[in-house]
Amino acid sequence: MDTAGNLPAELTGLVGRGVELAELSELLAAGRLITVTGAGGVGKTRLALRAARRLQDRFRDGVWVVELSGTRNAALLDRTVADALRLPDRAAGPPRPALAGQLADRELLLVLDGFDLVHRQAAALVGELLRRAPGLRVLAAGRRPLGVTGERLLTLGPLPAAGDAVRLFAERAAAVLPGFAVTEENAAAVAELCTRLDGLPLALELAAVRLRALSVEQLLERLDDRFGLLTGGDPSAPARHRQLRTTIGWSHELCTPAQRLLWARLSVFADGFDLDAAEYACAGAEPAGPGVAETLAELVDQSVLSREEGPDGQVRYRMLESVREYGAGWLASLGEESRVRRRHRDWYLGLATWCELEWFSPRQSEVAARVTADLPNLRLALEFSLDGFAGEPPREPAVGQYLAGALWFCWVGCGRLGEGRHWLERALEVSDAPSEARAKVMWVFGYVALLQGDSAAALDVLQECRLEAVATGNEAAEAYAVHQLGNLALVSDDMSRAERFIGEALRRYRRIGELNSNVLMGQVELAMAAAFRGDVPHAVRLAEEVRDACRDHGERWALAYALYVLAYAAWLAGEPERARRLAEESLAIEHAFHDLVGAVLVLELLALITEGEGAPYEAAVLQGAAGRLWESVGLPLFGSRYFNAPHAVCERRVRAALGDPAYTAALRDGAALTLDQTVQRALVPTPPTPRG
Repeated sequence: MDTAGNLPAELTGLVGRGVELAELSELLAAGRLITVTGAGGVGKTRLALRAARRLQDRFRDGVWVVELSGTRNAALLDRTVADALRLPDRAAGPPRPALAGQLADRELLLVLDGFDLVHRQAAALVGELLRRAPGLRVLAAGRRPLGVTGERLLTLGPLPAAGDAVRLFAERAAAVLPGFAVTEENAAAVAELCTRLDGLPLALELAAVRLRALSVEQLLERLDDRFGLLTGGDPSAPARHRQLRTTIGWSHELCTPAQRLLWARLSVFADGFDLDAAEYACAGAEPAGPGVAETLAELVDQSVLSREEGPDGQVRYRMLESVREYGAGWLASLGEESRVRRRHRDWYLGLATWCELEWFSPRQSEVAARVTADLPNLRLALEFSLDGFAGEPPREPAVGQYLAGALWFCWVGCGRLGEGRHWLERALEVSDAPSEARAKVMWVFGYVALLQGDSAAALDVLQECRLEAVATGNEAAEAYAVHQLGNLALVSDDMSRAERFIGEALRRYRRIGELNSNVLMGQVELAMAAAFRGDVPHAVRLAEEVRDACRDHGERWALAYALYVLAYAAWLAGEPERARRLAEESLAIEHAFHDLVGAVLVLELLALITEGEGAPYEAAVLQGAAGRLWESVGLPLFGSRYFNAPHAVCERRVRAALGDPAYTAALRDGAALTLDQTVQRALVPTPPTPRG
């Protein structure tokens, strides 16, 4: 055997993967069998070869690469390995004993690439060679682990789309189109291309080849047919690496019929999903066979899916977009797309219903995290219900209206007013037939519009909702419409009308037995009206009642607003330390829910409190940050002089202390902060600035 090995020369450099290379080197130093797993096209072969090159001096008898992707006849496996090792073919009997014997006293690294088609036989061969050749180490690369005792795994994911993926695309593009570079003009398009191609190295390299004829923008326009577009790779590469369709198809060929069917059905999911969702949406009428859970685990082993475990211990699964599109093509050919998409919609309809009920409970934070994680799938469910499918009009518009209304807490409580308005408008357009679902959409739309500062739109739809509720005998919808009309009066500075309408709504809620976060928010809003009218003791009593009720029920979202009212009252009463403590608690809750309306209101108050502590520049920074956040909400401070009062007082004092140039500079500093930076800064008070 030639001791130099047969490691091929690199034709192009490896971009990124520094962390993975270091981890692979450590694994090879500690173990004798390391397998790099990952989806097709993710770069397993390139990483394994680079790691082998870095370590080749450690092996007396060299590094030897065995390419097995073309080996479909398991009977030829041993012979293929022996040929790659350049071992003489002398034995008359089975080649394995001779192969093991000739490796027994060797110190070498064996790189097995593409073993998937002969997985079982390759595992048996590797196990026997490792037992009989103590100086042998094996580095394997494939879609799934070999499953041999002592095996250590490195699961390789795509490149980060915003960093190394862009670098890889730029380098490969410059190779085929001299002079190409990522510039200010094309940076956004390149970043979007890398994101839509999942940061998958093979896809990025194939896309770069297309720059001979297409611009980056034209590539983006054609990505809906990515399998037709991304062809023409290096003809010297293995066949499975020349076209994206071939690469994904290779994985498909390795799957059993049950795995292929589940792959196709899972293509209806967007982004991540959990086992419960997969079991419901992907259930079929097949005869008894492996269940969804078992087959799902097999698809993870095949690198068709990736498995992720969140900080809460919840396991979710994810499919690369290119893998998903391949499965979607199969699902369409099976004629199952409409049925599976409907089951997908029904699952997320049930999830939204559960989340709305649990929003008023100690599980509120869990609900917020769950709806955030599943938002891409909730959007698909809304699209299916409100926009139809495959060119057909929506068949069940009432279901879409129900879903859009049930997610009110997501739109209002989790900082998604703009997206919520989009879906609510669509829900109103899809059908004007009176129903409980449509009535709910109307008052939720009014709620969202008034928070955005669009009083005219809010007034129109809330009045319509109230009239329709009266006509149909819908007491709940009438109560909510009256409530939000009171809210509209509150942000429009009509405190008398606000107290009258909100008070009436609260009485209606009690009469029909309604108690939830919206009802508690109604009492908070009544407290705001009382405080703005000057009756601070009454406002405090109302807010304290809400605070106590929230703590009894484990409610946190309405609690944050009650704390805001109490903090405002404390500031009015000349108790700045108590005001800060309450405001900070409120801001921490609002930030956890990503409720921008609540967060920015508290920030305005904290700016005023900070000014009173002798830190005018820091107060101006917080005002600048709040001003930037209002752009994401709507009309700053709702255009209300009452809500604007803390801002106006703070601005007047800070301008006097700093002067206009310094005040303007501080606003710019604040506007440059992210929400996380702003909250962190607000919760860590700056030491007072010496006066004079």
